[in-house]
Amino acid sequence: MTPVRRYQGTVYDSNRWDGFQLRPGDIIIASSPKCGTTWTQMICALLILQEPELPLPLDRLSPWIDMETRARTEVFADLQAQTHRRFIKTHTPLDGLPHDPRVTYICVGRDPRDVALSIDRHIDNMNIGAWLKAREHAAAIDGVELGPLRVQTPRPDGERDRFWQWVDDETPSTQIGSSLRRTMEHLQTFRDAPNELDVVSLHYDDLKADLKGQMRQLAVRLGIHVDEHLWPRLVQAATFGAMRRRADTIVPGGGPEHWIDPAAFFSRGTSGQWCNLLDDSDLARYAARVRALAAADLVDWVHSTPIDISGPIGDTSSIYGAHDPQDRP
Repeated sequence: MTPVRRYQGTVYDSNRWDGFQLRPGDIIIASSPKCGTTWTQMICALLILQEPELPLPLDRLSPWIDMETRARTEVFADLQAQTHRRFIKTHTPLDGLPHDPRVTYICVGRDPRDVALSIDRHIDNMNIGAWLKAREHAAAIDGVELGPLRVQTPRPDGERDRFWQWVDDETPSTQIGSSLRRTMEHLQTFRDAPNELDVVSLHYDDLKADLKGQMRQLAVRLGIHVDEHLWPRLVQAATFGAMRRRADTIVPGGGPEHWIDPAAFFSRGTSGQWCNLLDDSDLARYAARVRALAAADLVDWVHSTPIDISGPIGDTSSIYGAHDPQDRP
């Protein structure tokens, strides 16, 4: 199946899904960057393997097909060889992915204001040279000729200015890895998912507030039975502290060499970080921008606190039925 839209950036290309054979029961974890993708991968690994210690780095157990830092042929071969239930990572919106009713798609939402600050630190922590070198090596293995890198807009010096650059960026979602527009449009594709697709929607703040309960609910949705005595160890292994301590085997992208500090990939993992950055006028400006980008119910769902007096946050229960479009983010 060919994706409807192609999403392409400096080191990723959704066209790498072309020709990949999905299996019944596959899980595709598809969230915008810094919304909890790696966290959800870890949770799925723990539920499927039911061991707190992973047998391989998470990036190998749950590869990112779109990412060009590993040869596509190698990624496909790894996935083909897996005998456990597969769980695959992507940051591609639903309209850029193959649609298969036998597959479960998981999308995680997070307050975009926290996403903006998290992506800012994420960029600072990237070893760009290592990423580009890995990309060239992978292309050589696949026999792919790389095109010229897209010219990047310079980042402002101040954190607040970088926040607004991310919020106001009008680059089409098919050409950028992260922006407010891309984040909201990504969520919209899952909200508008065809009824025949099995979609699970999670919220980052619900995972923070009740990790054990969320993991139990997700296990039910995925049809996975977990013996009661296993739960404490599995939940503990999914905490931020545990993942940070094992960052060398959990960080995405191909390995810890791609990060200046692998443990810093997980950063603070908290919500409401933006409160110390934005004043009332900033919040009014932000509210106008985000409400111009998405439907009111989606805006209300994704924000962990109200963004203005006219838009109170609605029900944020995190696991929604696959066939009830009113309950999707």
